[in-house]
Amino acid sequence: MTILQEAAEAGEGGGGRRLPHPIVVDDDDDDDNSMDGDIVEWFEGVAENAGAVQARTLRRIIELNRGAEYLRKWLGDDVRVSDMDPAELEALYTSAVPLASHADMEPYIQRIADGDSSPVLTKDPITMLSLSSGTTDGRPKYVPFTRFSSQSTLQIFPLAAAYRSRVYPIRAGGRVLEFLYSSKQFKTKGGLTAGTATTHYYASEEFTAKQRTTGSYTCSPYEVIAGGDYKQSTYCHLLLGLAFSQQVEFVASTFAYSLVQAFAALEELWEDLCADLGQGTLSSAISSPEMRRAVLGSSSFSASPELATGIEHRCRELKRSGWRGLIPALWPNAKYVYSIMTGSMQPYLSKLRHYAGGVALVGADYGSTESWIGVNLEPANPPERVAFTLVPTFSYFEFIPLFRRLQRGGAALHHDDDQQFSSNYYYDPGTSGDDFAEGEPVSLTRVKVGQQYELVLTTFTGTNMELNIDKDLMDEKGIGACHAEVGAHHPGHYVVYWELKDQRQEAEEAGDDDAVLQECCGAMDAAFADHGYVVSRRARTIGPLELRVVERGTFRHILEHYIRNGAAMSQYKTPRCTTDRALLTILDRSTVKRFWSTAYG
Repeated sequence: MTILQEAAEAGEGGGGRRLPHPIVVDDDDDDDNSMDGDIVEWFEGVAENAGAVQARTLRRIIELNRGAEYLRKWLGDDVRVSDMDPAELEALYTSAVPLASHADMEPYIQRIADGDSSPVLTKDPITMLSLSSGTTDGRPKYVPFTRFSSQSTLQIFPLAAAYRSRVYPIRAGGRVLEFLYSSKQFKTKGGLTAGTATTHYYASEEFTAKQRTTGSYTCSPYEVIAGGDYKQSTYCHLLLGLAFSQQVEFVASTFAYSLVQAFAALEELWEDLCADLGQGTLSSAISSPEMRRAVLGSSSFSASPELATGIEHRCRELKRSGWRGLIPALWPNAKYVYSIMTGSMQPYLSKLRHYAGGVALVGADYGSTESWIGVNLEPANPPERVAFTLVPTFSYFEFIPLFRRLQRGGAALHHDDDQQFSSNYYYDPGTSGDDFAEGEPVSLTRVKVGQQYELVLTTFTGTNMELNIDKDLMDEKGIGACHAEVGAHHPGHYVVYWELKDQRQEAEEAGDDDAVLQECCGAMDAAFADHGYVVSRRARTIGPLELRVVERGTFRHILEHYIRNGAAMSQYKTPRCTTDRALLTILDRSTVKRFWSTAYG
């Protein structure tokens, strides 16, 4: 993470005020603007006093959890938190409690999952566990889900909405076309409810409250969100979204990938959707009784032949133009598209812009399964320039400075007032790569503009976890999936998998497809500018990059694999790099062409 703006000096006040309700713009009620001002004023208060607010956040976390096993192990039983000033408490905590990864916390969390009801991590009972998406290393992880998890969600959504409404005012009572998907909840060995964080949230009162407080209501009922079959849910989302064609104020999903998938489905299903819309029916492909009852029993859905005829006409025109501008054509009052579009979602931006036409793309807020982290205060910025401002009440934040390790021995040693290094490494912010030296963690108020950091969260479950952000060897803007293949081939090499859409006209214009793909393979290999990769390729210690083209539908099979194993469409991210044997089996079975780079001779 790069800090783009220095935190203000710590002061007093700001942290103890109650978060006010958000508002939307209503042409008939100017008082709404003052309500927007209230929530913005609250946030600016805590941001301007970030140091004091962070100290209070840490004190509250320790007070809530110091009697639990984990913190007691490091802080002991005799710590008198109330007698310590903020600096003393922060110094004690950061020196006594070590940084931890999820692997360090896993034994504690597993005990909770297995039914240990003693205060292991937090004095408050943990009755639910969240599952991460599992797309990082192929294995979902348990994370404690508490009352605070839902409450912080209820805070960040209206806060972000208040800033968006300054740029993109929406009508009170309008609709949101949200492509939301829950996975199935299940019981652990100890009887705790487990599921993805989004699944817990969509089933909570906080989700209903969010719609009331923002004044924007999702087009689909809960039964569609929780249907369990993402294809059936997508069809119903689209059908109800078209029924509210004139009322939709913005289009949203957790990840950009879900939006692209949904609109790709519309390209195939528009005739069925128009038929159902015109007749007030629901396709026989929707087999879920709960979804059928919810859609057909909704007072908002009925036969609309005139609306269906108009949408059918627009779809025919869109088909002729390659579906460019699909969103404004079908939802003419949509002000923006709202989703996570950074990181592994960047490859989908081009297609999303194709569908959005001139409708603005707004980057959604920044969070993890463990905690919400930051809010997008500048929604007018394009996704490539999105920046997140941390909310100092959500967790206690620490930042590990990262320095590029370019040379050993004889290199100029980077030095500043805060960091000491025992090895001859120097810092060059202009280089790429993942060979980092880590400095000592610093607090929120000591971050520096332009410095790259790794983020550490201490959450209200009493855990302090290190989050690995943007430390991949391969650039995250890479397309497709890749893995490093070693053992069977000497030396090891990277394999990139591409799924190509069948576009015959473009193929004919390109000439020999294989020649073009061979050229692409070499261009990719040469484009990886990481210093370690380039040196290793020249020294032949990393072999030539391999490009494998897979048959159409392969990446959909990977999606379905994750969903079968408990992931939710709302949390799904196509893996960028993997060593998961199940995924590699799917990819290898589907490979139809292979190319090897000649970039290094």
